[in-house]
Amino acid sequence: MLPGASRHATATSRSAGGASRAVTRTLSDDPLGGTVRRTVLPSGLRVLTEAIPAMRSVSFGIWVAVGSRDETGTQAGAAHFLEHLLFKGTHKRGAMEISSAIEAVGGETNAFTTKEYTCYYARVLDEDLPLAIDVMCDLVADSTLEPADVETERGVILEEIAMYDDEPGDEVHDLFARSVYGNHPLGRLISGTVETITPMTRRQIQSFYRRRYVAPQILIAAAGNLDHATVVRLVRQAMHGSPLDTDPAEPAPYRPATPAVRTRAATTVVEPKETEQAHVVLGCPGIDRLDERRFALGVLNNVLGGGMSSRLFQEIRERRGLAYSVYSYASQYADSGLFGVYAGCAPTRIGEVLELTRTELARTAEHGITEAELARGKGMSKGSFVLGLEDTGSRMSRLAKGELLHGHLMPVDELLARVDAVTLDEVNTLAADLLARPMSLAVVGPFGESDFTA
Repeated sequence: MLPGASRHATATSRSAGGASRAVTRTLSDDPLGGTVRRTVLPSGLRVLTEAIPAMRSVSFGIWVAVGSRDETGTQAGAAHFLEHLLFKGTHKRGAMEISSAIEAVGGETNAFTTKEYTCYYARVLDEDLPLAIDVMCDLVADSTLEPADVETERGVILEEIAMYDDEPGDEVHDLFARSVYGNHPLGRLISGTVETITPMTRRQIQSFYRRRYVAPQILIAAAGNLDHATVVRLVRQAMHGSPLDTDPAEPAPYRPATPAVRTRAATTVVEPKETEQAHVVLGCPGIDRLDERRFALGVLNNVLGGGMSSRLFQEIRERRGLAYSVYSYASQYADSGLFGVYAGCAPTRIGEVLELTRTELARTAEHGITEAELARGKGMSKGSFVLGLEDTGSRMSRLAKGELLHGHLMPVDELLARVDAVTLDEVNTLAADLLARPMSLAVVGPFGESDFTA
């Protein structure tokens, strides 16, 4: 039985050939949502659905447990390159047919690549779900990766990289990740670089596609007005005879958390640019996503820089008017994490902003937070989570991330209870550890590294 799964009835259904069986379990009947069911097909591909009869739409996603951290140095950007290419055509459909099929019924399709997974999704009216399943399964399972399309998308991605270079507010976060992780894949750009994308061949991408996009690594998630058995049947039909219709296998386990990623000693990295604003991130290695302190970290992050009432926002923006945007954030991976504070300010004010940030982090590390801040931080965590479940897309994402990243789906009530159970001592102990760590600094703006030496 899956960790966290409810003990509901178990059902099985025979495959089209009648030999292998797909195993289905009901994971939960959530009072704040719908019925969640999980089916493992003989190939190891998983299908999770949440039936929400009150909705008239369905969000359907195909999630692949492959991201930029799974690339070698010469492959950097391959996962993102592939994400672009899968929409260019299959043996059944061309690029125009893929996009027009969904748009003709008022639906939308898109995809995104992260450091640990890739997602392809569609959102349609409930009556058009069969079409969405057929189109999305086709493009993920059976893309042709035509040479001409590879060259076209290479140009698109190089333009995307160039556009990114003009967004220093985004660039500084990747600069910060590189300052902590160095040459580790978690420190590299998801998009790759001009130096890796330009020489990348179709054969390299094709090899990455067929080695990485295998049934045990793939999860299908859907939420909305649907019937689980119907979704499973339609997925099996769409995958029948495709490269993902393979011999029986077990689903791949979620990404292991050991060995822990080694991080660099605290450092300062500056990207000199003649920008109107200075963009800075000050931070350190954090905790991984399975760390039991993650709920305390959520509360601490809210108190420090999670909203307009947070300490950093009040001190730097509201009281002193030094920055328009200032916030803290935590990124968590299977075996590592980051904690950072971002601010965008006039270059002449960067010294004051950094001094105030360091002072607040040190004060919180030494003295902790108050009972009133604890209550507010918990309320923000619970409210943002529940309010984020009000559309089918976020519910579909929750199903997939629970399965891929945690190995089980935590019920809403249990998650809220975990937040409620966080104590002041837990938050303050974490603050004393995390915020006292040596801090790395990433800066994009009209500076050199010598501007930040003691």
